[in-house]
Amino acid sequence: MKFIKSINLKTVSICLIGWFVLCAGCRSKNEFVPPDTVRKGVINISVDESFKPVIDEQIKVYEGSYPEATIVAHYKPEAECLRDFANDSIRMIICTRQYSKSEDRFIRDSMKTVPSAMVIAYDAIAVIVHPGAPDSMFTMEEIKELLKGNTNNNLVPVMDGNSATSTVRFLLDSVLRQGTFGPKVVAAKSSVEVLDYVATTQNAVGFIGVSWIGNKEDTAQTTFLKKVKIAYVESTNKPGGYVLPLQFNIYSKAYPMVRDLVYVLKESHKGLGHGFASFLSGERGQLIFKRSYLQPARFDFILRAATLKE
Repeated sequence: MKFIKSINLKTVSICLIGWFVLCAGCRSKNEFVPPDTVRKGVINISVDESFKPVIDEQIKVYEGSYPEATIVAHYKPEAECLRDFANDSIRMIICTRQYSKSEDRFIRDSMKTVPSAMVIAYDAIAVIVHPGAPDSMFTMEEIKELLKGNTNNNLVPVMDGNSATSTVRFLLDSVLRQGTFGPKVVAAKSSVEVLDYVATTQNAVGFIGVSWIGNKEDTAQTTFLKKVKIAYVESTNKPGGYVLPLQFNIYSKAYPMVRDLVYVLKESHKGLGHGFASFLSGERGQLIFKRSYLQPARFDFILRAATLKE
């Protein structure tokens, strides 16, 4: 009788252990295991093509710091980036505006994710002309009339597209105030094509994100600057004065065509998207924006008095 009790106890013990192991295995199979962490894994992000040079640099530094992290950037017109709000394979979008209320509801309802957004830098739309152009100074009224096609000169405005890009949207919304472009507007396929068109067309006036031509330490950009000339635009702070899209003029709002650079994150766990977002808004990412001649939005801009010595 004692022997039977002993066998039963052993059997029960083995069964209980097996049951616990089986349950633990079931829980681990059903439990969500994130495919990446803030420092490791692979993610896809969608980026406005206007900001390719500076975002390429941000990714290069981030991946250099965290070798197990891979950020695949898809550069495209802003309208296509905004459509990626509905693409659950794209974790982050970098463009010039945040999500709308309807987009917020869609992301929450369809993806079961609470999106977040942050302005990380300020960019300017530069006006560029051919090096041999007779005029390299414009008022905003002259730019408006040029875009409408109401000028008597033979100047041809050129930009990266005719409807889908952030540059086009800014010119329509903030310069023309919901007006329409004139028939002379040339729609290039990319920022590089804008540069090439202006470099080979003496009467062309190009509109392009300053991150393509603002960094004089970038060899590719210094090459571009040998082919085109950055035009002066009338200052918003000093009528009759003309300014270039430099950092101080962006910071002081003296330059009239300034726009936000925003990231939108739609990641349900603390993954690589959160890690890259933290990097962009942190000191190192902000210094990269500063070095690229954008105005950092999360990092104080220090003004120092300077004396010129002959």
